[in-house]
Amino acid sequence: MKVLFIHGLASSGAYKMADSLRILLKPCEVVAPDVPIEPAAALALLERVCAEQDPDLVVGLSLGGFWAQKLRGRRKILVNPDFHVSRLLRTMVGEVEYLSPRRDGSRSFRVTEEICDAYEALERTEFDGLTPEEIALTTGMFADADELVHCGPEFARHYPGRRVDYPGKHLPVFPELKRYLVPLVNK
Repeated sequence: MKVLFIHGLASSGAYKMADSLRILLKPCEVVAPDVPIEPAAALALLERVCAEQDPDLVVGLSLGGFWAQKLRGRRKILVNPDFHVSRLLRTMVGEVEYLSPRRDGSRSFRVTEEICDAYEALERTEFDGLTPEEIALTTGMFADADELVHCGPEFARHYPGRRVDYPGKHLPVFPELKRYLVPLVNK
């Protein structure tokens, strides 16, 4: 089995959750690219990775959950997805440091109003065209003490019966992934 892991905002494919998935899902291959901040470039990269790697499962964390939701026709688990990333980005306009190392050595990225507007435009249509088949391919995993993102009720409206709650914070730790995510992957 091959898993595509999509990291969250200001992160990279080297984020510790990718390594946790490699350990927990062994012998599965976990592909974890560095996703650009620019929406068009991010979506193009992820679609190219899906075409080339053909993952059996996509796991997206936070902003990665937003992107995973866009990859229609693929089995996916959205972990604390942020369906309104433009709101957070608008508070970060300017230079922002990455929280984990990037393969190209970049240490920071620039958030512009144009990037925020592009995310906002994508957000307006993110749930358009959901079919029963697409809903059945998608599961959402939501922390009960998420201090950053609160999109669980919105997810439940669009994906009824597909929400799983777990005790934890926005960024799940290894024991939470083992106890709550692994059973979803195996399901």
